[in-house]
Amino acid sequence: MVNKWSAALANKPTVLYEKSLRSGQNINFDGNVVILGDVNPGAEIVAGGHILVMGSLRGLVHAGALGDEDATVTALHFAPTQLRIASHITRPPDGNVDEGAKPPEYARIQNDTVVIEEYQPPR
Repeated sequence: MVNKWSAALANKPTVLYEKSLRSGQNINFDGNVVILGDVNPGAEIVAGGHILVMGSLRGLVHAGALGDEDATVTALHFAPTQLRIASHITRPPDGNVDEGAKPPEYARIQNDTVVIEEYQPPR
C-alpha cells in the first residue's frame, strides 16, 4: 500500500541531512528534505516538496516553496518560529512556549488554511 508521503517521496528527489541545523544555517532544495536532528531558531529550510524533521523544529521552514499546496511539514517536536506551505504563512502566537512532551505533529493546507495536527501513521 502506498500512502501520500511515500508517493510524494518517490516522485521527487529527497535530500537527507544527518545532523542538526544551527542558527544561520540554511537548506534550499527543490525536492523533499529530511533532517535527522534538530532545526534550531535562526536556521531555515526551504523545500519544493515535503519537510520531515526527526527532532525539534524551532526554526523557519517553507515546504512547497514552488507552489505545491499538497506539501507537508512533519516534526517530532513542532515549534517553528515561522511556517510556510506554498504561499501560506503562519507563526506561533506570542507567549505560547510549550516545551512539554507532546506527540509528533504535521502541518498541511486544508480549505486554504494551514492546519497543524497530531501525526497519525498510516495503517
